[in-house]
Amino acid sequence: MADNTFAETGKSAVLQNIQGTMAFLQQFPPFNQMDMAHLAYLVEHCQLRFYAQGETILNPEDGPVEFFYIVKQGRVVGERPHAGKQPEQSTFEISTGECFPLAALIGERATRTRHLAGEDSFCLLLDKPAFRKLFSVSEQLRNFALRGVSSLLDQVNQQVQLRAAESLGEQYSLNTPLSELAMRTAVTCTAECSLRDAVRQMHEQHVGSIVVVDSAQHPLGIFTLRDLRRVIADNESLDQSIELLMTPNPFALPPSASAFDAAIAMAERHIAHVCLITDQQLCGVVSERDLFSLQRVDLVHLARTLRTASKLETLIALRSDINMLVDRMLAHGASSTQITHIITLLNDQTVCRVIELTIADLGDPGVQFTWLCFGSEGRREQTLLTDQDNGIVFTADSDAAAESIRQKLLPLAQEINQRLARCGFTLCTGNIMAGNPELCLSQQQWSQRFDSFIATTTPEHLLRSSIYFDLRAVWGPAKGVKQLREALLAKIAQNTLFQRMMAENALRHRPPLGLIRDFVVARKGVEKDTLDLKIQGLTPFVDGARLLALANGVGVCNTLERLRALIRKGVIDELDGAAYEEAYHFIQQTRMQQHQLQAKQNLPYSNRLDPDTLNHLDRRILRESFRQAQRLQSSLAQRYQL
Repeated sequence: MADNTFAETGKSAVLQNIQGTMAFLQQFPPFNQMDMAHLAYLVEHCQLRFYAQGETILNPEDGPVEFFYIVKQGRVVGERPHAGKQPEQSTFEISTGECFPLAALIGERATRTRHLAGEDSFCLLLDKPAFRKLFSVSEQLRNFALRGVSSLLDQVNQQVQLRAAESLGEQYSLNTPLSELAMRTAVTCTAECSLRDAVRQMHEQHVGSIVVVDSAQHPLGIFTLRDLRRVIADNESLDQSIELLMTPNPFALPPSASAFDAAIAMAERHIAHVCLITDQQLCGVVSERDLFSLQRVDLVHLARTLRTASKLETLIALRSDINMLVDRMLAHGASSTQITHIITLLNDQTVCRVIELTIADLGDPGVQFTWLCFGSEGRREQTLLTDQDNGIVFTADSDAAAESIRQKLLPLAQEINQRLARCGFTLCTGNIMAGNPELCLSQQQWSQRFDSFIATTTPEHLLRSSIYFDLRAVWGPAKGVKQLREALLAKIAQNTLFQRMMAENALRHRPPLGLIRDFVVARKGVEKDTLDLKIQGLTPFVDGARLLALANGVGVCNTLERLRALIRKGVIDELDGAAYEEAYHFIQQTRMQQHQLQAKQNLPYSNRLDPDTLNHLDRRILRESFRQAQRLQSSLAQRYQL
């Protein structure tokens, strides 16, 4: 009887231990998303092991990893020496509920990082055969292992989308497929149809557009109510063929494209309708009204109002509408990429209109020129916290001719800079503005200046390269800018010394991670207990992506587009690139939410954040995001032997 009692007591203790471990794991991803049977398998097959502070858990010299580790209590730190002579080491921290080393386990190789106990710690260990079995049956574990930080982000995105659905209804989403918005069959006609008959069809069907199609249902053109108003104003005959009055080659998207894609296209192209095409055949039409009948903020209307403003005061007043639009989009689940795209688009519209109004007021200088933007604006990565980084390029046959043209353009450029400042674009403290004679240059002079940056790699030239090499045309002919960029790529590809200097420059701003605490924050002054999301978080990705793009002939300037292009070229591993992209996205999102909070509290915008203000999940993802920046920098150090 006593033996049975002892046995029952033992079973009860084991069961309680299993249940306690499962309850512990269910607090953390990916275990909180796993099937209970798979989680039970993990707990039943793992063992608990103690590591004293400073004790090595894993070493690269140990050979292929044999266990999957989960920190149950304590703290594990990782160290990886740099490839060069530098004594510094890349370090990171793994805390309670986190697991390691997934990449090494999946790759059946040794870890590249030494792991040791940062304090007295307990870890759950699952041997490799059991991990392989669990990896094969648990989709949640497999996705987490392969996608890294993105699986954590999914949880945040799901929470944001849930809150948006609760406040606005389930249909509200910038990611809604256009197929769900185009609920009715498109009204069509042939090219031979008379305008009178086409307008009759539009009236009978209560639509604002009719698509002109050929016999295979491929769209040839579109005619809208806006076109009809123009036709009536011009006293055109209603009996002529619609082919003569339609807008040819209408813009089209696939039905799988999102409402955001359509809204951006409408705002950029100044159109109110988008055709939907499958296999070259028309399958629907989405209008501006369709997009914003779902309570969306009217991006298209705002862009159109900016682009057609008749006076500067209107543009100044519309800045508050842009802030409001961004505020709503953040609240309703828009991604940081979507928001920076929209801010850049609306800023571009504002800049173009300021230039045109200033020319109208001061008079045409009689010289064709292109307005350039640099830095974050050049990369299309602007947030509401932005200053002016701009310049001018024009064509001239000689330096003397260039000087004559410059004197005509400078008064105009300086007035444009001042008017942009009134519209909320802060004057650049470093005078990187078109009104500066050094930034109002001919194409040849810009080319010579870029050549000097590459040939003589002084700290000042490296700094200027990081600004000017992210250039884009905002207003005026883009051909000269394209030629400048192509020449730039060719010269940098041939100059490995300049690449190496850029790599050293890209390692200057280290992510704020350390051994003693999970984040390294300022210790004194007004910045005490904070870190810089832009300089310490985003800049490593921006600088790293720029270097690799310029060195490998990638012409795009946007950081995420650069990363994707580098993946396609095989320069960056696909899984690494996806992790970099998600990390960049989260840091940018956190930065924007910080700005949103500051605006509500009537505080000036700042990129500095106290990480203690974050909840557990956001704090963990931010730490993981900084680790990805660290990994990118380590790969650059190895690539360029630094």
